[in-house]
Amino acid sequence: MSRTRTRPAERRKRADYTGGVYGSMLAASVVIGAGSLGEFPRAELVLLLLLTGVVFWFAHVHAQLFGARLAHQSLNRRVVLRVCREEWPIVNAAVPPALAVAVSPLLGLDVLGALWLALSVAVAGQVGWSVAAAHRAGASRRLMIITASVNLLLGLLIIALKLFLTH
Repeated sequence: MSRTRTRPAERRKRADYTGGVYGSMLAASVVIGAGSLGEFPRAELVLLLLLTGVVFWFAHVHAQLFGARLAHQSLNRRVVLRVCREEWPIVNAAVPPALAVAVSPLLGLDVLGALWLALSVAVAGQVGWSVAAAHRAGASRRLMIITASVNLLLGLLIIALKLFLTH
């Protein structure tokens, strides 16, 4: 029985980054909901962003493995690892906003400034991931502009909700 391995370049070519779009929206939502953090707000927000990404990644892996996949193919180590890898952009999307919070003191930002920086980075990530997903899918330039615009609009809606909820 020969095992065929997918080369890293082939995996990147077939990669589906839509989980990154979802993960970026999730990160933006976490930042908005993190208005009342405790004694160490930056550290807590970094952990909250990363752990929420991991929890949602796990939930997506579980749904894939025991939802549609279970009905169509048997589970083995290779399938589980492939699904884990396919859903990993959800976690990747939480890293830039978490890093933004972590470096915010170096930029002279207070906690509120760190929240806004993280939110801006999450929205930028959402737009970036959507363009990457469209590009990987072979979308035309026009369609990539449309998906970027829609995701920017969704990100601005999230920011508007933050403004509305905090005023």
